[in-house]
Amino acid sequence: MTVTLKDVATLAGVSVKTVSNVVNGYAFVKPENRRRVEEALAATGYRPNVGARNLRRGRTGFLALMVPELSIPYFGELAGLVITAAQKRGWSVLIEQTQGTRSRERETLFSLGPHLVDGALVHPEALEAADFPSPGEIPLVMLGEHAVDVPIDHVAIDNVLAAQTAVSHLASLGRTRIAAIGRNPARGTSSQRLAGYRSGLSAAGLSYSDELVAPAEKWHRSVGAAAMRSLLALPSPPDAVFCFNDLLAIGALRAVAELGLRVPEDVAIVGFDNNEESAFSLPSLTTIAPDKMALAEAAIDLVHRRITGEKTLPAQDIQTPFALEIRESTRG
Repeated sequence: MTVTLKDVATLAGVSVKTVSNVVNGYAFVKPENRRRVEEALAATGYRPNVGARNLRRGRTGFLALMVPELSIPYFGELAGLVITAAQKRGWSVLIEQTQGTRSRERETLFSLGPHLVDGALVHPEALEAADFPSPGEIPLVMLGEHAVDVPIDHVAIDNVLAAQTAVSHLASLGRTRIAAIGRNPARGTSSQRLAGYRSGLSAAGLSYSDELVAPAEKWHRSVGAAAMRSLLALPSPPDAVFCFNDLLAIGALRAVAELGLRVPEDVAIVGFDNNEESAFSLPSLTTIAPDKMALAEAAIDLVHRRITGEKTLPAQDIQTPFALEIRESTRG
């Protein structure tokens, strides 16, 4: 038989309203009443009817998360954290991957609507301002570094400063031929990390050389390895490399080893994202570590506030923390 709030209230000796307040997480319940309700909930095995509750509120109970590639560990890890943060607020998450193409991002964005989800978190790579729906159509939060001039809540780290921090670390080790792997004009993330790379070189009194900046259509391991081989084949090869994500850096580590060179003695390497894999590579990878949990929770908090009533507030731009995680690929 289905257990109702009235059944729980009868067993606990409180009102149905008090049971409802406990079930919905309201703070202002007397401790003794809360204890009795929680014991009654456990004893009866009560489970809230989430579908009915959302129907009464005029909601679906779902959020959408749009990311480029789940095969890239950063996005897989971020998706898991977003799901955890959303569950705390009572939402389930639908995940779409777009491969970072403008056409697929537009198609996915315009397939969303109040009939499907209550709000969406989008991590675009190629969207332009004209691609976004009109403000107010659906609560949106934009994640990541792709710069789009639209009045939408945005959560990201300071990618320019983070990249500059990585390059400054390499320069502090006495490296003077610092290369970069990951240039891709089609990706906003790449443009910001390239800007930080150039800023880091300038701050260290080092000149920029276009031959030391390797392109990368995809930020995958194989691309990082191929780019590293090309850089090491230069007449004056680099003595350090900043890779725009950890997968490129893992590929670069492999290429250096294949050529019989040592990391960091011959080439120091820094990645970006602090994926779990980076701590277990050999040598372990120095990397920029975004606070992914803070990013996920800030994004869910923003979309929650938009959905539950704060629709007219000006768009917010939130920067979450990052740190430089120093490991063996620069420390030795």
